[in-house]
Amino acid sequence: MNTNYHIKSYCSIKNNQVSLNGSVVYKDEEESFSPFIKAAYKDQNTKYPKFFKMDKLSKLAFLAADVLLKNENLSSEEENNIAIVFSNKASSLDTDRKHQESIQNKESYFPSPAVFVYTLPNICIGEISIKYKLYSENSFFIFENFNATHLLTYSNSLLSSNKADQVLCGWVEFDGEDNYEAFLYLVSAEGTITNSKQDIIKLYNT
Repeated sequence: MNTNYHIKSYCSIKNNQVSLNGSVVYKDEEESFSPFIKAAYKDQNTKYPKFFKMDKLSKLAFLAADVLLKNENLSSEEENNIAIVFSNKASSLDTDRKHQESIQNKESYFPSPAVFVYTLPNICIGEISIKYKLYSENSFFIFENFNATHLLTYSNSLLSSNKADQVLCGWVEFDGEDNYEAFLYLVSAEGTITNSKQDIIKLYNT
């Protein structure tokens, strides 16, 4: 199995700031997630009207992916053979709580289909795939902590077996307005950073 792959680019969103390849591209003093992510969306000129209907996990994942993939100058008219492998700890818990509250409220019982559709963490992958025409394989894994080893092994396998030309990997966690973090990176045959466990962890902790 060929393991000579590299990290082509990476993006992180945490602590009220958005970074691309180690450089801050947007920063806001807003303490809560909702106003921050909306302001970041506008600042980064992210054009996707459905963004405002997404749950918070999907907004986080979508914006991080958009910042990263726009930088790759992908054609929006052609299919891109990029697989997606995401992970987190809380799954879709934030949206699950919202859905559960609507079920338990006997006085105004009316579960919202718009909320229910996001009670799976991998829905965020679909939103990204639609905008960038990514029709390759995709997976969403739940781990107790960031698992660089699994992301490394899985992405190398997809590339070695020619199931994808590139793999968008990472960790997208949302469990409350003050507990959010996205770290995405693009693995391919090109790049200056080795796709190794050590380098993945180093970038994640940056």
